[in-house]
Amino acid sequence: MLDTKQKQYHIGVGAGEIGKYCILPGDPARCAKIAAHLEGAHHVSTNREYEIWNGTLEGETVTVCSTGIGGPSTAIAVEELAACGAETMIRVGTCGGISLEVCSGDIVIATGAVRQDGTSREYAPIEFPAVATADVLFSLVRSAKALGFKHHTGIVQSKDSFYGQHSPKRMPTASELDAKWTAWKRLGVLASEMEASTLFTVGASLGLSTGAVFLSVWNQERYDAGLDTGDDEEHDTERAIVTAIEAIRDIIKAEKNQ
Repeated sequence: MLDTKQKQYHIGVGAGEIGKYCILPGDPARCAKIAAHLEGAHHVSTNREYEIWNGTLEGETVTVCSTGIGGPSTAIAVEELAACGAETMIRVGTCGGISLEVCSGDIVIATGAVRQDGTSREYAPIEFPAVATADVLFSLVRSAKALGFKHHTGIVQSKDSFYGQHSPKRMPTASELDAKWTAWKRLGVLASEMEASTLFTVGASLGLSTGAVFLSVWNQERYDAGLDTGDDEEHDTERAIVTAIEAIRDIIKAEKNQ
C-alpha cells in the first residue's frame, strides 16, 4: 500500500494537491493544451515524464497528468494519483487504426483493451478482461455524440512495442506478431495504442473508474488496402481532448445529482 501521507515518489505531489477526476495524456507537452479547457488552470509540478496541471470543471478540481509512453510509466501514474485521492481517470491519446472503418481523424472510444502488454499481467491473470468502467464509457459516448464527432466504440489493442507493430517483419518474433495482428483484425479490434490495458487493469485492482478516448492518427490497414494515400495523417488531438473534458463534466453533474 502506498503511503498516502507523503508526496509520491514519481509524480511529486501528495494528497490534497490533485483532484478526484484526472485526465491522462501520454505526452507531457499535451498537458497545458488539455488544461486550457479548465477554469483557473495552473501548473502544479513536473518530474520525469509526469507533468501535472490543475483546474476546475463545475466547481470540482480536475487534474491533468501525463503518463509517458507505455504500461510501466502509466501504472506508476495511476498508482500514485490514486494514493493522492484520484477516483476517476480518463486516458486521452492517439492510436493507429486497425479496422478499415477507422479513418485518420476519427475518434475511438475504448470499451476494453487487448492485453498484449506486460505490466497488466503483474496486476491480474491474463484471463481477466481489461475493460472501461460503464459510467465513464457511457459519458464518453454521450460526449462524442453531443459534439457531433465521428467516433467508433469498441476494443483496442494495447502493446508494449511501437516498432513491433510498425516493423514486425524485422523482429525475431515476426510470425507471432503477424498471427496476433491477423487475429485482432478478424475479431474487429478497432485500433492499436499502448496504455489502455494497463489503465483499465490497474484501475480495476484499485477500485477506480476508468475510460479512454483516442484520436486515430493513421490506419496502416486502409493504406495497404489502397483506401488511403498515406498523406492523410491527423495529429490534432483537440477532438479527443474535448470529448474527455465534456465526459468529465457529465460525470461530475451526474454525481452531484445522485
